[in-house]
Amino acid sequence: MTTAPESPRPARRLTAWLSLLVRVGVTVGLMTWAITGGGGKDGRGTDWNRFRELLAEADWPWWLAALAVTLAGQAVAGIRWAALARPLGFDFPNRFFVRRFFEGMFFSLCLPSSIGGDVVKAVRVGSSTRLRLLAGCSVLADRLTGLSALGVLVGTAVVAKNNRLGTPAIVAVFGGLLVAVLAAFWLGLAVLDRIHGLLPEGGRAREFVGRLLPYRQRPSLVMAAVGWSFVVQLAGVAAVVLVARALGVVQPALVWLSVVPLVALAMVLPISIGGFGVRENALEYLLRGYGVSSEAGVAIGLLWGVCTVIAGLVGGVLFLLERQPVVPADPSGSPAG
Repeated sequence: MTTAPESPRPARRLTAWLSLLVRVGVTVGLMTWAITGGGGKDGRGTDWNRFRELLAEADWPWWLAALAVTLAGQAVAGIRWAALARPLGFDFPNRFFVRRFFEGMFFSLCLPSSIGGDVVKAVRVGSSTRLRLLAGCSVLADRLTGLSALGVLVGTAVVAKNNRLGTPAIVAVFGGLLVAVLAAFWLGLAVLDRIHGLLPEGGRAREFVGRLLPYRQRPSLVMAAVGWSFVVQLAGVAAVVLVARALGVVQPALVWLSVVPLVALAMVLPISIGGFGVRENALEYLLRGYGVSSEAGVAIGLLWGVCTVIAGLVGGVLFLLERQPVVPADPSGSPAG
């Protein structure tokens, strides 16, 4: 008598829980390091009493403005996703994608990694495995355009800082990096077209790749999405500026344009919950070079993080209010299912 093989689900669940516990531990450790100043090492010497005073004396209307900008920036990100999803057959209004985007933010805060939020977005948009894969492609395209804009800003900031460039040179570097990114997208889409031509006719793989060809046939879609991504990134910078203003920290615009994208890029690493710990330590380290105290740098990161959490909680409320999404039509013209 043969026995059925054990289900891999318990092992997967154990792995997920262990991963979550590790990330919780890393988050707690990084936050402790940020708030305590790492025991006074590296010349930080964070003063806990001063840190509490900064938060107690914060000008909260400025922080509320930062929260509003954060929510608006995420709404723009949802519109960017809509622009990339509609050519694939998901013909919904912008508010539909904005709502799903906020839901994804909520699950990114709760699940072991931000990838979980992306999966939830694809599942909420598609009603079948095939449609969810297609929706996942739109989510991936959305991610790539967002990261490309972030990469251009980070690259410009690093080159400008290391070489002490003036404004004309900074603009030139920015333009050169942007052209390089758009060229990379164009080459990627050309490869997609090539793959489609090599696949056998009538096959499911060819049919699936064919549904992605609107990106190749309308390259302006990708360029527009990259443009929306710059709006999203600048909204993030503006939110941090407002948070800093709430704490009485004022720096030139170029400082924030240099610092915030670098911090946002560091937060892409899935090593902590919601980027907490990474955000605060990175801000403290980078702003220290501009004369901002350790206490202020950590406090800015903390209040910025609270804005992000609230935006995610908005997505959780939206998810609870509408558990079942509208079922989309199959982009091929047949009923979804």
